Amino acid sequence: MSPYDTSTSPLRRRTLLGAAAAGAALTTVGGTARAAGFGWSDDGAQYVVDTGAGLVFKVSKSTGDLTSLVYKGKEYEGYGGKHSHVESGLGASTVTLAQTGSTVLVTVVHGTLRHYLAARAGLDNVYLWTDKADTSFTATRFIARLKPGIFPNEGPDSWVEGADTVIEAGDVWQRADGQTRSKHYSGVRLMDYDHVGYTTGSVGLWMVRSNHEKASGGPFYRSLLRHSNELGVGLYEILHYSQSQTEAMRFGLQGPYLLAFTDGGTPDPALIAANHDTSWVDPLGIPNWVGAAGRGRVAGVGLAGMDADHPYTVGFANADAQYWTRAAAGTGAFSCRGMLPGTYTLTVYKGELAVHTSTVTVTAGTATALHTLTLANDPSTAPALWRVGDWDGTPGAFKNAALMTYAHPADVRAAPWTGNVVIDGGDVSGSFPCYLWKDVNDGVLVYFRLTAAQAAAAHTLRIGVTTAFLNGRPQVTVNDWVSAIPAPPTQPSTRSLTNGSYRGNNHTFTYVVPASAWKTDPSQYNVLKLNIVSGSSGTGFLSPGTAIDCIDLLP
Repeated sequence: MSPYDTSTSPLRRRTLLGAAAAGAALTTVGGTARAAGFGWSDDGAQYVVDTGAGLVFKVSKSTGDLTSLVYKGKEYEGYGGKHSHVESGLGASTVTLAQTGSTVLVTVVHGTLRHYLAARAGLDNVYLWTDKADTSFTATRFIARLKPGIFPNEGPDSWVEGADTVIEAGDVWQRADGQTRSKHYSGVRLMDYDHVGYTTGSVGLWMVRSNHEKASGGPFYRSLLRHSNELGVGLYEILHYSQSQTEAMRFGLQGPYLLAFTDGGTPDPALIAANHDTSWVDPLGIPNWVGAAGRGRVAGVGLAGMDADHPYTVGFANADAQYWTRAAAGTGAFSCRGMLPGTYTLTVYKGELAVHTSTVTVTAGTATALHTLTLANDPSTAPALWRVGDWDGTPGAFKNAALMTYAHPADVRAAPWTGNVVIDGGDVSGSFPCYLWKDVNDGVLVYFRLTAAQAAAAHTLRIGVTTAFLNGRPQVTVNDWVSAIPAPPTQPSTRSLTNGSYRGNNHTFTYVVPASAWKTDPSQYNVLKLNIVSGSSGTGFLSPGTAIDCIDLLP
């Protein structure tokens, strides 16, 4: 079973929408339905919270760490002397508890950061929120640390420290068979998962993500989600992370996200829906919480100029929040609910390539209706003499692209990174490497012919990239003509091409190649050479490099 599978599991599971459905015995106290055994106690050092179902958890009164997760009598929490917590642990904090009806809420205050943990009667979940007000912490994450030996140690995000070899930065490992592993290789696009976790077949433990409205990076951002080794297991909710990051940090209350136990299956779809129906949070008095009444919606009639071969996503972003929604195939109709009031940049993506931008204002309690949006910035609509790849904002059409989201370029499963191509009427994208590095495969060649009439004119060469490392960018040579060195676009300053992410800032380099550069004999091949240039240096797969989206030559 994939850790990212959001389908309904055939395994029997505890439904997580309501206490009655969870199978807990209910009593009525003061008109409030409660699960038998639900409540809390204070053991002096920790608050002990009993959900009244199968889960009892503990929170340190001095640090706010989640120090115990006992499910059906078995302890799951903790490894390496560490517990589950915000960032790498807050340290000394002010921790308080309050009960409102059938909900227990623990509040953790550390400087300007506030963190919350809650339990609802009869549900095997720990609900969490994090409210970050400033940059006193450089990242924003919650990590659940789980005991070793309970869940299978397998997948691209698993390794064995006693047997595998570190090949990069202390966090990329290579096995004896040449395959690579890293916590970074758990990442999938944010819009493509609702939960991530592990199952033994009879017990599952999952991190169900929040809506990430206060996170950074947009719908296509990839960040580590989990890892495992012989020392333990980590499950993450990461809201801001520097690796491959394209946006500034956002601040404010984020959540709920939750740790959810099941009877082995993935979380019930009802739980995912319930995590976006949070009216039960309104009475808790959490500062900065905005309920459904304080939010608005945007609905669009459709998109004009779509390419039927590609999915479309509509994104909304400003300095305070981000949202996205999928556009319907065929019509492009879209609707995005639960948005904070404000004015947003609306971006329509073909695949992951922005093909339209505008602005839209969201008002609390109302729906903003938009007429059909016309997509006028799709580079694929320009006729081309030839085209390698497709303009979709990803390197997906090229060699090794699929593997690179869950493996290192040095992985034994990767095809050779070298590879010249001849354009002779067929699709050569699968032979062209998705990434180019100065110290690995510099100087890739593209062979193509032009008719006499085509060779008599200047043409524009376009190279689209999705990200770059160390300001790597292409300088081109056409036969004997050499282009100027282009200026580097803004890209993430961290590793990207080796940690499972091709996502940065999409950019198109254009080169006007004069008529004098071409071969005048139509039977002769013109030769395009791509060299990676940079003012920085590095070796191997950590040398300056870039990820390719598309290359074409316009009439």
